[in-house]
Order: sequence, then structure tokens, then C-alpha cells
Amino acid sequence: MELAYVCEWEKRPKGTHCPSIPLVCSWSCRNLVAFTTDLKNEDDDKGSRLLSADGDGQIKCWSMSDHLVNSWESVLCSSLDGDPIVALSWLHNGVKLALHVEMSGSTNFGEKFSRVKFSPSLTLFGGKPMEGWMAVTVSGLVTVSLLKPGGALLTASESLCRLRGRVALADIAFTGGGNIVVAATDGSSSSPVQFYKVVVSVVSEKCRIDTELLPSLFLRCTTDPLRREKYPAVLLCASHQSGSIVECWSLRKEGLPVNNIFQHRSPVVGEKQPTILKWRILTTTNDLERVSAVALPKLPISISNTDLKVASDTNSALDSRPGDESTIKRQRTGGPALHFKALQFSWTSLALAGVDNHGKLHMLRVSPSMGQVLEMNTTLRHLLFLLEYCMVTGYDWWDVLLHVQPTMVHNLVEKLHEEYMRQNQALQQVLATRILAVKASLCKLSTATAARACDFHAKLLLIAISSTLKSLLRPHVLNTPDKSPGDRLTEICAKNTDTDIDKVMINLKTEEFVLDGPPLQSLQQLIQWVGDFVLYLLANLPNQGSMVRPGFGFMRDGASLGMLREMLVMIRIWGLLKPGCLPTFTATSDNQDSMQLLFRLLTKLWLCSRDDGPPQDADESLIDECCLLPSQLLVPSMDWLPVNDGVIVKLQGKHPLRLQFGKASSLPGAGSTAPLEVFTR
Repeated sequence: MELAYVCEWEKRPKGTHCPSIPLVCSWSCRNLVAFTTDLKNEDDDKGSRLLSADGDGQIKCWSMSDHLVNSWESVLCSSLDGDPIVALSWLHNGVKLALHVEMSGSTNFGEKFSRVKFSPSLTLFGGKPMEGWMAVTVSGLVTVSLLKPGGALLTASESLCRLRGRVALADIAFTGGGNIVVAATDGSSSSPVQFYKVVVSVVSEKCRIDTELLPSLFLRCTTDPLRREKYPAVLLCASHQSGSIVECWSLRKEGLPVNNIFQHRSPVVGEKQPTILKWRILTTTNDLERVSAVALPKLPISISNTDLKVASDTNSALDSRPGDESTIKRQRTGGPALHFKALQFSWTSLALAGVDNHGKLHMLRVSPSMGQVLEMNTTLRHLLFLLEYCMVTGYDWWDVLLHVQPTMVHNLVEKLHEEYMRQNQALQQVLATRILAVKASLCKLSTATAARACDFHAKLLLIAISSTLKSLLRPHVLNTPDKSPGDRLTEICAKNTDTDIDKVMINLKTEEFVLDGPPLQSLQQLIQWVGDFVLYLLANLPNQGSMVRPGFGFMRDGASLGMLREMLVMIRIWGLLKPGCLPTFTATSDNQDSMQLLFRLLTKLWLCSRDDGPPQDADESLIDECCLLPSQLLVPSMDWLPVNDGVIVKLQGKHPLRLQFGKASSLPGAGSTAPLEVFTR
């Protein structure tokens, strides 16, 4: 584990620092880190909403404004006035994807990653999970707020037990059967840690909460609010000034011994031996100094190999976390006064975010090999496995990029593409844009692959524009056939190899392309980009001698070239309805039909790279015509690569960075034009 960067606040007087202020930290699946002086933070499973709870009992649901990451607004609120919140969690939606470590060498994503049988905390009609959140207060109340499909909020509160008492620490966990378990303690080492089962339901359009007392433990507890999905064990920590003890306990169902008097009685048919729930200690760590914060990895791993020393009599899958011991940060005796007050692992457990008592954010790399030196191939396989997991789940892979060196980029991109091509057609269609985004972020880590990053970003934009334009097409009659207008356009353009755009238009039902004037005019900028991109691509065809230049990835990509042909046909039809929406080209001749010329050259290039045949090099006549293209049309200059102002590229070195909140990084190499200087003509 090594420090990647530290982000600190503007210099302030020492008197403004208050180490006693509680700090909390949460890390969403989109790699958004949120920390505050409120009592609790919790991100939802999509990473687009955030719960916050404070000492006054106010629970607020924050959402992105217009899908902007840097703009949040409070959309919902529930309140228990004057009752501080000690535990907070979203209700479980029943979705959980596990990694099968022993199947990491498989070529099928369905064997590597599988759905875990897990019931939602509350379901609507048809089994759809109901959204909402749950909180535990300092006075022993449990409150649940449910989000109805129409946007209304159902809220109910109930006492955890008949005799309410002070709750200093609490945690919320979820079982596979849809139940909710709450652990609570008053903070005293002489008091028991109480466990409750909570069942949430909706009766007559009202929220109902039922609680049941479970067996308790006698130990002070510092629970982790993110280890909450069907774990058969609980982590307990007892701390004092001179040290700490961490214990792991498991609640197991054991048979109840029967007195000898009743053992000789004839058993009744169907009678089962009575059982009782009993706590058993699994492991103890007692050589720690005082614990200040605890973080547990989030990555669910399914282990079914008995050679891995799993305490299981069967070969069934067991949910676990990578690593047997939790990562614990503590203030060492005689050391500096700086210590962590909140810690959070990333969703692939390759990065650790910590907030110290001065409010600074520390980002640490966590080695995927737990500090062991591995061969390059083993490291590549592990990183590839996690990148595939992020592709399938939709999680952000920023923390995986922390461990990718420039020399690994090419191999990772190629192996990722090979694994992707081995999947079935339906899964490839689902992951088409995700793999492009992963490849683009990987290629930006190395100057040798920056040109490929340009191509991947351009393909993402091309797919987005094509989907937008096709979504505007409507069938002429209501009783539509199975195929949509967009699908028919794709089919006709794929079959018709004519280089004349007007002849391709004849085979289409132009009634499906009729749009009003204002929508067409609003699309002019997207249409202009498509026209400029096709012109730039064809004009640079003679220069594509190697993979160093942007655009090389399109020359043999029949699917992308076919998509460009389809859009040119749509634009041609819309131009007949409203000429003002057509792309504007600067031609050297007044009677030059620019759209016809571009479509003809693009079709010839597309015929060389169609999917139904082996790829061929462009013939000499096509290259000669493309060489003359700059003398016929003015070729625009295009900004291929988005501004690379992040810190991920600068983190490849071993020295940690020092950043400051509210100020842009002025690190060497932060400019976006340096890697592209070799591409200027």
C-alpha cells in the first residue's frame, strides 16, 4: 500500500482545526468520494444519489442536477427532530454480482461473474424492488422511508425493542432472504451488543416495521457500514488508550442437547431436532495499538474451491472479501498527531480513501497482490479480470487504472478485445459502448497509444449521434412490422453497395424520415460534425501508414463506416425537407455535390472492410481520389482527444502528489495538446 496523492484545504490557522469533529466518508460505484462533518453518508447502488444524516435527525436525499457530477440538489427529506442518526443505509435492491476466482481463466463472462441469489428488502407488484432508506437513531428508533413510483414518500418509525435505550454505535446489514439485521450498542465495553431483525412491509398504503430481538454479544463494537450483505460473521473492536482488540464472531444455528430422559422416546414423524442460535468466535487480533478507523473491502468474491481453506463442508459458493484481515489505520504511540477518522475502499478494493482529523483527503493505492511481487502476466490477468468485472457491472474502473503502467496498456487492450469477441452477440451489444470507454481510458495512459484513444472517443461520439438521429425516425403507420425504421435503414444500407447516394434513397420509405423544421435545425451541429468527420477521415486516408495517427482504427472497421453511410443517407433525405440543416462545406467549385462525393468515397472504403468478407487494403484509385479531396473541399481541423486535465496520468510515478481543493492542478504535462503534436499535418 502506498500513497498516491493528498488533497488538502487552503492554509488556515491551527485554531480552526478541531480533531473531535466527526468525519464520515463514502465512495460510490462511479468513483465519487464524498466526505463531510455530518454523522452519516451513503451512496445508492447507481452512484447518482447520496443520503446524508446529521445530528438534528435530518435525512436528505441528494441527486445530480441535470446529470452533472459537480452539481447536487436536495430532492427528498425526512426528519426525526432532535434525534441524531447513528446508522443509515439504502434498502437492498437484491442485485449482487459475485466473482468466481477459480473461473478467472474462462472465456465466458457468465462463468466468471454470476448473480447471487439475494432477495430485496421490499418488493413491489411483480417482484420489482422498492427504493427507500433506513436509519437508526441515538434513542433506539428505527425509521424507514419508502419511495413510491409516483415520487411520494412513505415514512414510518418504530422502536427497536420495548425498552428503548441509548444507542451510541449501530450498523445495518442485509440477509439473502430479504431480512434486515441491526446491530446496536451504547458504547460501553460492559454493555452487550444487541442484534435485531427488522422486517419492512407496506400495508394499506402505509409503511409497517416489525422488529425481533436476536442473541447478543458482550463487546464494544466499531462496525463497518459497508459490510452488510449476507455475511455470516460480525467484526467487533474494543479500544482503549493503550491498545485495541479486534474479534470476528459468527452466529450459527446449533442443535439443542436433549436430556437423557427424552432420548429413548420414539420420534414423531416429521419431528426435527430443536436448534438454537449461538455466537462462536472465529479469530482474534490483540497486538494492535489504538484503532482510529476501520475499512473493509467491498469486492464480493465467490469461493467454491476447498483447496482455499474455506470453512465449508460443501462445495457451494461462499461470499467473502479479498483478504482475511481488515485494513486498520491507527495513531501510533509517539507518532504525529495526524490520524484517519474515516476510511473507505473503492469498489474493486484497489484504492483506499482516508480523511484525517484535519479534513485532508488521502488516496492510497492498494496492491492487487497484497504486497507480493508477481510476474507481469499474473498482474495483467488480475487487472484484466477486474476490468471485465467493471464492464459487466457498470462500475467505474478509475481505481484499476491506478495500477496500470504504460507498458501494460497495449497488452491489456488487446486481451480485453479478445475476451469481448468471445462473448455471445447479445452480450457484445450490451457491452459495446462500455468496452470502448475502457479502451479509451487505458490508451490515454501512454503516449504510444494516444492515437487509439482518439479513435475510441470518436467511436463513442459516433454511436451516440447515430442513436440520437435514429431515435427520431417514426413509422408511417401505426401497425408497424417487427423492424423499426432505424433497423430497416441499417438493413437496406448493408445490402445496397451502390456508390450513388440518391439510388440508395430510392429503396427507403421517405415518409418515415419526415420531421418538423425546428427539430431538424436543432440537429445541425451534430450533422455538421458527421460531415466534417467523414471529410477528415477520407482526406487522411493516404497518410494512414501506421497506427500512430488518429483515424487508423476506422479504416478497417466496417461497422463504424457503415454507420457513417447510414447517417449520410438520413442527412441527405432531411436536406430535401430543410436545406438549412445540411452540413456546410467550403468547395472550390460552385457545382460540387459534396454529399455525393463523400458518400461515393466512403462506400468504396466501406466495401474494403465489410464484415462479410476478409478486410482488404484500399485500392490505388481510391487513395488517388482521396489525395485530390483537399483540393476540392476545405478539410477542417478536428480536436480529437478530450482535455486530459485529470490526475490519473500523473499518478504513474512512485512519488505522491499534493493537491488542493478548489484549485486546478498545475502539474507538468497537464496540457492536452502535448501528446498530439506528432499528429499535426
